[in-house]
Amino acid sequence: MEKDKVALLPLGRWGEDLAAEYLENKGYEIIERHYFFQRTEIDLIARDGNYLVFVEVKARSSEDFGPPEEAITDRKKVYLRRAAEGYLYLNNLHNVDCRFDVITVCYKNDSQPEIDHYENAFE
Repeated sequence: MEKDKVALLPLGRWGEDLAAEYLENKGYEIIERHYFFQRTEIDLIARDGNYLVFVEVKARSSEDFGPPEEAITDRKKVYLRRAAEGYLYLNNLHNVDCRFDVITVCYKNDSQPEIDHYENAFE
C-alpha cells in the first residue's frame, strides 16, 4: 500500500490490513480481526500450523517518536494475556498451543512500509 493511501484509512486499520496480508502470505489463517474482551482489543487472531497466535499490530507513519514496538508496555501485555484467556475460555479451547506475536508497520522512507514480525514476542 502506498504512503498516500495511508491518509484514506485510520493508521491502525491500515497497519492491521497490511499485517493480515503479510501473515496470509506466510501461510497463516486469519481467524478473527478486532476481537474484544473486556475492553481490550486483540488486533488479529491467526492459526500458524498447530499454534493459535494472538497478534498485536503497531503502525507508525514515522519513527519520530521511537520504534512502534516500544508502545507495547508491560501493562498492555497483561491486558492482552487476559483477553487471550477470555477468547480461549469462551471458545472452549483447551490444551491449545498459543503464542503472542507483534507486527510493526512503519514508514522509514517514502516508498514502502517496513514490516517487522516478532514471533513469540512476550516470552
